[in-house]
Amino acid sequence: MPNKQRLTLAVLLTIFVFSACGKQAMQEHTEFVFGTICRLRIPEGENDVSRKIFSRLHEIESVFSVNIAGTDIDRVNSGAGIEPALVSEEFIYVLNRALFFAELSGGLFDPTIGPLVRLWGIGTENPRIPSQDEIELALSLIDWRDVLIDEAGGTVFLKRKGMALDLGGIVKGYAADEAVAIIRDSGVKSALIDFGGNIAACGKKPPARLFAKPELWRIGVQHPDKNRGEYIGAVGVQDSTLVTSGGYERFFELDGARYHHILSPKTGYPVENDLLSVTIAQSLPLKGQEGGNGASMDADALSTTLFTMGYEDGSAFISRFPGIEAIFILKSGEVRATGTLKDRFIRNGG
Repeated sequence: MPNKQRLTLAVLLTIFVFSACGKQAMQEHTEFVFGTICRLRIPEGENDVSRKIFSRLHEIESVFSVNIAGTDIDRVNSGAGIEPALVSEEFIYVLNRALFFAELSGGLFDPTIGPLVRLWGIGTENPRIPSQDEIELALSLIDWRDVLIDEAGGTVFLKRKGMALDLGGIVKGYAADEAVAIIRDSGVKSALIDFGGNIAACGKKPPARLFAKPELWRIGVQHPDKNRGEYIGAVGVQDSTLVTSGGYERFFELDGARYHHILSPKTGYPVENDLLSVTIAQSLPLKGQEGGNGASMDADALSTTLFTMGYEDGSAFISRFPGIEAIFILKSGEVRATGTLKDRFIRNGG
């Protein structure tokens, strides 16, 4: 081979090596959806994928938001005890999954908790402590078994006036799953989705320097007793979702007492037990993998359910779901993890 050709080949190989082993720049995109800042970290140049994702998120919000007039859930709630409401297939899909967890948990996770959520108003500009009479009335309207779904006709009906659905405990997980599906379909190999407590990590984290290998995404678990962004520990993941529920997320304080947003459909008050937070972790199905893509949706429902149950019942309940793991942060300061998370979760300070 002539020297000139050898030199050209050497230059091309050098360019290839630098391209293959060099760092990959990531870009963060943010928008306000579902009442929170939704963040997407994705390789530079994938603006079309980002736009598709946020467009889909706003689409989902226009179906499931209880704060927007004319959404599917608004029509169902407005027609409670009066007439069935025509809804979309995706609304029935998510509602069916919520009812699945309601039955499995004995009603501790209940999508008809709407009257209680409205009553307390936690997360709104006017939260308050309701009277006992108000709470008892709201509790009388909560019963997942009074939700009637006509899949053939595409309708949902709540049996009694005053009933109301609230799917806030599952819909952000569904939205994360939809975002993951868009990422998979686009061919993007690496991305991180953060919907305020709902995390989905696609692939591995791109290398930050030349010749480095991709790494696991290091996902911090919020310290329940410290400021937002201060972590009690972290876990390395790839192609996984992590969803956290805790009393620190939304709350108000009155006369020295804190009232958080995770309400018990049994007592009518914010959940009180031995837990500060629960994080659920499970693998995301790969593109085309059998079983669909409901991983983050299920993790969302499970994190709320386990937080409501408390540690003993919650740890027993999660054992019924092979491949799904949990991190429990107790009020005592202990951190207890299940499955492989016992080794993978690294607490700050050792």
